[in-house]
Amino acid sequence: MGHSDQSPTSDNVTLFQAFEWNVPADNQHWARVTRAIPTLKSIGIDNIWLPPGCKAASPEGNGYDIYDLYDLGEFDQKGKKATKWGTKDELLELCRVAKENDVGVYWDAVLNHKAGADHTERCRIKEVDENDRTMEISDVYEIEGWLGFDFPGRGDKYSAMKWHWEHFSGTDWDEATGKKAIYKILGDNKGWSQSVDEEQGNADYMMFADIDYSHPEVQNDVKNWGVWITKELGLKGFRLDAVQHFSERFTNDWVDNLREQCGDDIFVVGEFWVGDTKTMSTWLADMNHKFSLYDAPLLYNFSQISKTEKGDMRKVFDNTLVQEQPINAVTVVMNHDTQPGQTVATPVEGFFKPLAYALILLRETGYPCTFYGDLYGMKGEHPEPPSCGGKLADLTLARKLYAYGEQNDYWDDPNCIGFVRRGTTHKPYGLACLMSNAEVGEIRMAVGKLHKGEVWTDLLGWEDGGVVIDDEGFGLFKCPGVSLSVWVNKGAEGRERFPTNFDSNIYGE
Repeated sequence: MGHSDQSPTSDNVTLFQAFEWNVPADNQHWARVTRAIPTLKSIGIDNIWLPPGCKAASPEGNGYDIYDLYDLGEFDQKGKKATKWGTKDELLELCRVAKENDVGVYWDAVLNHKAGADHTERCRIKEVDENDRTMEISDVYEIEGWLGFDFPGRGDKYSAMKWHWEHFSGTDWDEATGKKAIYKILGDNKGWSQSVDEEQGNADYMMFADIDYSHPEVQNDVKNWGVWITKELGLKGFRLDAVQHFSERFTNDWVDNLREQCGDDIFVVGEFWVGDTKTMSTWLADMNHKFSLYDAPLLYNFSQISKTEKGDMRKVFDNTLVQEQPINAVTVVMNHDTQPGQTVATPVEGFFKPLAYALILLRETGYPCTFYGDLYGMKGEHPEPPSCGGKLADLTLARKLYAYGEQNDYWDDPNCIGFVRRGTTHKPYGLACLMSNAEVGEIRMAVGKLHKGEVWTDLLGWEDGGVVIDDEGFGLFKCPGVSLSVWVNKGAEGRERFPTNFDSNIYGE
């Protein structure tokens, strides 16, 4: 899958989430990202994950309130032609520039539900308990649900399918009575999907009009869409939103079909936000694919340790996906769901962010994904400047240039941990990383005899001076208190690129 079956000569790969929740709704985002691509490539980004750029129910919507899969900002629907992010032409230009720079594009696919129906339809339902969807709490009656999708602006272009009540398994609003509840739609072969998570009894219903993947028309249309958008944009991968909420059986079919039509190397990562690695491992075992998940347990560990005074950093990888199933783990420090102000906000203290990023970027396992809000800052009601003291670009570039070879850990002290990468024949330089969440730290670490006599310096510039590697291949490395240092031979190829002095002013303000 690109990051896992690496040959010894291949480069480390890094993913970048190219949006945050509060990007301004100015339809300029595709243009901004397009301009940024050459710079992102230069700091070691290989793939970018774009937001869900299908037409949303609201013109300001981030796309999770999805209306039309086939409208990428091309048709006058839901108030305008562009999506929040821009027009389809701008998106195609972004994809062209990405390809030119050898940067892969991943699409955020929202396949669980639809929103913003064009008209209501009557259907028979039973209400279910909000906290246990397997429990029916009413007799059968009729509601008027927002379940009719005609796509008047698009017509039959790309797909002639119109959506009606029978294509959905549930909804949460009855227009006739103005009542909000969870309504299970009744009909032939209908019911909640049985191949979903057991959250709330059955996790099939999440929001809006819930798509019924037991319906053959639905299966065909959504499978066709996956192939269509991959070819239309030249995609290299997908992030699947909310995978525990819709049919695993269908997800398997969808991925099979996609890879058959578009190539086996299409990368797919699912969003399954749960703190328990066992649940994730079970889900991955049910998916007979090379499939990845975001390592939510690792992020919870980052958050917990960062908020605990003198938290034990040696426990940072305990019960994480990257420890249990490294090939299937996409590692993150923050994303659009966990950033400040969001429902699953999972704050990682500012001082700990560079440490967390070093732990996902510079070690040998996991496929790291850096976050737009950390590189460029966050807007909205909880604004934040770029994190890591502006050094996230340097850490990303350090991964690309130096994080290779055998890894040795020095984890004796709960508040000062270190590790080295010894380099390989093809990537000979290696690195030494040291971090402390308390006092100034120092650890004697072995980087290998082949480095003897070299002078190593901290490429972040946070620790002064040099370390001379002794005849046994050891150096006494230091880091400032509540901080980190990343040491590399000062004569290493590429050292002149540090500091990167990354320009985080993406909005031109």
